[in-house]
Amino acid sequence: SNPISCVDNPSINFTAIGTPVGMFSDCIKDIDGNVYKTVTIGTQTWMAENLKTSKYSDGIIIPNVKDSLEWDKLTTGAWCYYNNTSTIGGVYGKLYNWYAVNDPRGLAPAGYHIPTNDEWTTFISYLSNYWRRSSPGSVLKEEGTTHWYSPNTDAVNYEGFTALPGGCRNNYGSTFNLMRLNGYWWSSSETNTTEARHVGMSYNDVMISRLYASKSNGFSVRLIKN
Repeated sequence: SNPISCVDNPSINFTAIGTPVGMFSDCIKDIDGNVYKTVTIGTQTWMAENLKTSKYSDGIIIPNVKDSLEWDKLTTGAWCYYNNTSTIGGVYGKLYNWYAVNDPRGLAPAGYHIPTNDEWTTFISYLSNYWRRSSPGSVLKEEGTTHWYSPNTDAVNYEGFTALPGGCRNNYGSTFNLMRLNGYWWSSSETNTTEARHVGMSYNDVMISRLYASKSNGFSVRLIKN
């Protein structure tokens, strides 16, 4: 439970209540130079922080779209800070529409990618089986109420995933909602021409919700190793 700098300690096993769980893995760096811890959980290695990049992997800038009318009309990639407040992004990362997630230039550094809906399913199934819980969100949420609102039900972060409630921007771009209450993370899998899959977690339960929403919503992003 102690803070760990993955830059100084690239591979550190950790335990919770005497049970070996995740393993902090090598760090990754995005094209902006942001460094992220990663954690191996089961057979998968995940980024243990929300994505902050402002560029695609080829160095092309992703537009930071603040205006709600402009956001509403987009069919190409964009990002924003929650409430367009940059200081929030240092903790919670950026919010991206799905068009940025799906752009062929990619958001991920080499060796990583946006998780598919099937990869999220594999992840949730592993957690349910390992922890013998039908709703294992508690083992992923950062514990305490520094970043989650109370009660942050049963949050223990045993796996080191450190899920954070970055909230969302609605598909019209006009409203930012649910910071410190809910976290939402895109998958790369679309449902139809206007909607795509994502997962969500809440401050007041232990569910990992399997959801779909308009591709124009702004959600957080986590990456998974190839």
